[in-house]
Amino acid sequence: MKACEACNERVNIGCNHRKMPVLSRAIGLLFIYLPILTLPFVITSAYLTYFSLKLVGAENVKKWGDFLPDRASHRYDLKSQITMDGSFKLSFAQSKLYWILNCTWYCPYSVGLFEWHAYMVKVVENWWCPFNHSRKNSYTEGAIDKSFWHIYPEEIVKLNPEDRDNLIFNQDVEKKD
Repeated sequence: MKACEACNERVNIGCNHRKMPVLSRAIGLLFIYLPILTLPFVITSAYLTYFSLKLVGAENVKKWGDFLPDRASHRYDLKSQITMDGSFKLSFAQSKLYWILNCTWYCPYSVGLFEWHAYMVKVVENWWCPFNHSRKNSYTEGAIDKSFWHIYPEEIVKLNPEDRDNLIFNQDVEKKD
């Protein structure tokens, strides 16, 4: 399928959706909701990561709620929710409840959960592995005061200078400037 001309740096979906067979779109919709079955495991994993950080001494670790939008910021409530005119009567797109459950609960809580979990995994990575690699600059959201290696003077000397003096896992670098 050829990409849209205006979509060079974006995921091309809107320009292709209506070209897809109805069965393909229906299966795609089903696949969106199957991950709900994994949410208990992802939530458990996120909380295990959170408590792991707390047990090794972490403070000021963000919580899941820090990654959720303010309820007041949602444009619609059940009374004012817009719907789409469906091509058949059983279309979910015609239900206000469908859009409210998706756009107010499922999507923001799922996105927030995965963003929270990714943030904490970055914190864990910065704590245990203060070693630079090509993606390490994307870990700044999980910046920490000092890594496991940085708290031991006899070990910090073993680090490459780029690792030893990296702001992501050594706040003392800021004090030198």
